[in-house]
Amino acid sequence: MATLKDATAIAGIGQTAFAKRLPESEKTLACRAILAALDDAGIAPSEVDGFASYTMEETDEVEVAKAIGAGDVTFFSKVGYGGGGSCATLGHLAAAVATGQASVGVAWRSRKRGSGPRPWKNTAVQLPTPAQWTRPYGLLRPADEIGMLARRYMHEYGATRDHLFNVALACRNRANQNPDAIMYDRPLTREMYMTSRWISEPLCLFDNCLETDGALACVIVSAERARDCRQKPVYLHSVAQGLPAQHHGMVNYWNDDPLTGPAWAAARQLWKQADFGPDDVHVAQIYDAFTPLVPLS
Repeated sequence: MATLKDATAIAGIGQTAFAKRLPESEKTLACRAILAALDDAGIAPSEVDGFASYTMEETDEVEVAKAIGAGDVTFFSKVGYGGGGSCATLGHLAAAVATGQASVGVAWRSRKRGSGPRPWKNTAVQLPTPAQWTRPYGLLRPADEIGMLARRYMHEYGATRDHLFNVALACRNRANQNPDAIMYDRPLTREMYMTSRWISEPLCLFDNCLETDGALACVIVSAERARDCRQKPVYLHSVAQGLPAQHHGMVNYWNDDPLTGPAWAAARQLWKQADFGPDDVHVAQIYDAFTPLVPLS
């Protein structure tokens, strides 16, 4: 079976600024990021015929396609959830390009979470199953669910808040080296971490990711076309989604081992289809929405 590397590549990337309370709408930010990615690849907007984004997005492919001046759109898809689900948008477009359903695909995300209320603040909304069984007991936000998972991890493996601080510090140190980062000039100390307010024990303020405004996008084309694009292409070797048996959101109550999750199912599929193994990887980008996710990964 051929791998994705034989067929598809990322030809261009684009993004807007990331900050608190940007004045532009999510649609405007999305279009700016997409146009920047197309310019990076040297591809005209009229050639775009495939789109992939999140179900969580306020923007949709119909409005985006009109706004950027896309041609006939022959493929579009939505990926459930958010955050770590971003890899799947690339997988959907790679499959579409590899099977001839599209020739130029665009994946994007545009959010203004730094400007408005969080979606979980509406606690009076009718609860779907299974949240009706958990929210009455205090699991209202993602932070609450990860806090519960973190407590189990600390119990099983002897992890302490110092271990979580090390993750937060590593992330902040990277931001302190990036002039475009919101935390560029705001170093973190152990005292700041240990004395910060609780968000959901054992998670304090600095165990949680920032909520920001901004957008980013990338362009997926065939490997053959990518060789003639403006930038050196990044080939897609393998992409996988994961949903293990009896999975329950961020906290896996029904699994024999609650510390296993979608990453386990995704990893098995990812490496099965890749043309190299974990030992060949020199750079790891681990989803760090909450500090416990890094050691747990």
